[in-house]
Amino acid sequence: MPAAPATARRTADDVVDAALDILDSHGLPGLSMRRIADSLDLQPSALYWHFPNKQSLLAAVSERILAPLRNSHATDFQQVADEFRAALRDHRDGAELVYSSYALGLSGVPALGLFEAAAQGSEQAQTAARTAVHYVLGFVFFEQQQEFATRLGVIDAPSADRDADFAAGVALLAAGLPAVSTS
Repeated sequence: MPAAPATARRTADDVVDAALDILDSHGLPGLSMRRIADSLDLQPSALYWHFPNKQSLLAAVSERILAPLRNSHATDFQQVADEFRAALRDHRDGAELVYSSYALGLSGVPALGLFEAAAQGSEQAQTAARTAVHYVLGFVFFEQQQEFATRLGVIDAPSADRDADFAAGVALLAAGLPAVSTS
């Protein structure tokens, strides 16, 4: 019996790995099903064996981007925010991809639970967690867009201290947490 062709041995993880490599090299606009299939020496239709549509593949890529947060031991808002930001920044257009999957309800954001735990004791821990997630995603999306525009020569490199601005925003969020009601 002849050996199965190499394409038959591709897994969903192989597809996500290829998609992540393409994301890092070409950005979200360059992440097409055809480009992914070509990189794996497959027909584009073969990708649908593992993922019913492109959005579900992007959700799997989003989950991979956020994987470092699943093992996080961060206990305060700043630690969670820094780890979340780092995971997003590790991949070109990471914030945009994750935000899209999250907005469509296709992917969870482990930072939600981490932020909620960090706000434990606050009556509004869930609201604080959602607000912090939106802040980090928006901040990193803004950063990544500016970095791309700078690489293209469209804008000059921003002069602001992004790390300080980010930390100040997180500190404002954390400072705004109401105390636990004792009544």
